[in-house]
Formats: sequence, C-alpha cells, structure tokens
Amino acid sequence: MNEWIAIAMALVIGFAISAISGYWIIPFLHKLKYGQTILDIGPSWHKKKQGTPTMGGIMFIIATVLSIIITAAVFSLTKGELADGVNMLGSNSKVLIWAGVFLAVGQALVGFADDYISVVKKRNEGLTPKQKTLGQLVVGIGYLLALYLSKNTWFYLPFASKEHMVVELGNSVIGGIVFWLGGIFLVYGFSNAVNLTDGIDGLCGSVTTVVAVGMLVISVLHKFAGVSIFAAALAGACAGYLIWNHYPAKVFMGDTGSLFLGGAVMALAFALHCPYIILIMGIVYVCETGSVMMQVSYYKLTKKIYKDKDENGNLVGRRIFKMTPIHHHFEMSGWNENKIVTVFSIVTLIGSVIGVLIMYFGVFARLQ
Repeated sequence: MNEWIAIAMALVIGFAISAISGYWIIPFLHKLKYGQTILDIGPSWHKKKQGTPTMGGIMFIIATVLSIIITAAVFSLTKGELADGVNMLGSNSKVLIWAGVFLAVGQALVGFADDYISVVKKRNEGLTPKQKTLGQLVVGIGYLLALYLSKNTWFYLPFASKEHMVVELGNSVIGGIVFWLGGIFLVYGFSNAVNLTDGIDGLCGSVTTVVAVGMLVISVLHKFAGVSIFAAALAGACAGYLIWNHYPAKVFMGDTGSLFLGGAVMALAFALHCPYIILIMGIVYVCETGSVMMQVSYYKLTKKIYKDKDENGNLVGRRIFKMTPIHHHFEMSGWNENKIVTVFSIVTLIGSVIGVLIMYFGVFARLQ
C-alpha cells in the first residue's frame, strides 16, 4: 500500500463512520434527552434550537480515532513505505500521531464533563472556568511532555537561511522556556478558540475541515505520511459530521466535539513542526477569539472613561461589535447562517493556501 491509498482510506473511513453513526447516535441522544440549552447571551432567534441534541461530537471523535487505527494497522500489515523508503509509521511519527490523539481525546473528555454537568445534571453552565482550565492545562502539559521526552522540540523557521531554518528548543534553558510557555499558550488558546467558533450550524465543522485538508497537503509535501493519516481521518470525519450539522442542524457537537477539534488541529500543527502556522491557517479561530477579547476590553475601558448609565442607573460600557464571537456580529447584521459559514470557510481556505505556500516556498523548496 502506498501513501495515497492510505490517505484515501483514512479519509473515506473517517467520513463513512461519522456520517453513518448519526443514524444511531442522534436518536440515542434524543432518547437520553441530551438537548442543548440555548443561553440568553446569544441571538434571540437561536431559542428555536432549544432541545437539539448536543454532544454529537462523539460521532467524529469515534470516526477520527477508528480511522487512524484501522488505516495504520492495515498499512503496517502491508509493510507500506514511502517513495524514499522511509517507514510510514516510524517511531517518531508514532509519537506525533498518538500524542496528538491523546491531546484531542483528552480535551474532548474535559468538554464531555462540561457538557454532562450542564445538559444532564442541569447545573447552569457546566464546569467552572477554573475546573475547565485546569483540565485543559493538565492534558496540554501531558502532550507537551510527550513531545519533550521524544525530542520533538524542533521547529521550522520559514524563509530563514538553510543553516538556521531548523530551530531546536530543547537544548537550552531559554529554548525550553519558549517551548513550554509557547506550547501551553497555543494548545490552551486554540482549544478555546475552536470552542468559540462553534456558535452556528455547520461553522466549526466546515472551518476545521478546511484546516485539516490544508494540514494534509503540508504533511504530504513534508513526506510525513503518518501525520497525513491523522489529517485525512480528521477531514473525513468532520465532513461526515456536517451531513447532520449543516443548517438546520439535527445535532450539535457540544464542548465535547469543539475541544476535540481544537486539540486535533493543534496536534497537527505541532506534528508538522511549525505550530505557529495555525495562526494563519486558523485565521477564523483567531478572529473569533480576538473579537471577544476586543469587545470585553473595550467595554471595560469605556465603562470607566465615559461612565454611561443604563435605565437603572448602572454603569455600562460601549461595544465595538453588535455581539461576539464575531459570527454573531454578522448574524445581527442580517447575514444568514449559511452565508456566514460559506464566507468564513472561504476565508479559512485563503488562510490555508497561504499557510501551504509559506511551508512550501519558505521551508521545503529551500531545503532541497
């Protein structure tokens, strides 16, 4: 079996399991009454979505993990090799794949706890912010420790000279600080950024599908076939899930799904040894988080400066956006959900193409 067959297999298996599992998982969630509670902080018309089953992310989580396992097993049994003779599932590649799976599933478990407490136990908004942050940090640190112990602490610096293009952060105190602090920032930050993107039907799944395909292209250029299995499995699973999640959604992914996707895309970025490329390829995630940070900061600042008051005499601040995350701003401006998903997916596609071009011309072409 060659690399392209393995990629196609992972893609098809991920898509099929995710799509077909909806026929059983969605009725099961309905039966358990795992319906989404629509909070008042969102657009008022989202109230009609009240009761739509959540935790549907289980569909693409199972699909992604099973696709990786099945494809890797078949490839190993057929003794697959790349064109250059490098074993597709060598020890280094295995660490990157399975540590990445650990990160994604670990984040999903934190999200599941949050969903379970919120939806099943009916306890307000689930885990407290401190509990959720602690869980995410424990998983993230465990993932980074796996990379550190396996000496996967080196990264590409695009467009640098050939001698300085590969930066090893594990051989010095300063490098170690950069690796750990930067890694924690990216892993924790992007898990929550992807979570914020999950606000309207089909948005998070569509954007993540595009990002995963972009990562797949880079992994092929990189000749990291093991990583390409992960990327293909994730892309296929997300696409299969969209059959059920496109507008009007029959199921929501919940924090279970969105935190899994955040962990998965970040694991792929680290596996390609260029984690900061996610800032470009995941530009929608960045904008979603940035809009919230800008809104909150501006509100607090103007509350102190202008001292505006509401009808009850309470001090209030001013806003930059009509509502955040930014996809709600466009909703409040009259865009329908399908238009937002389409535009945001196109923006993600542009970012992903730029990311691929940076990696190709800034790294791979210069190393040849």
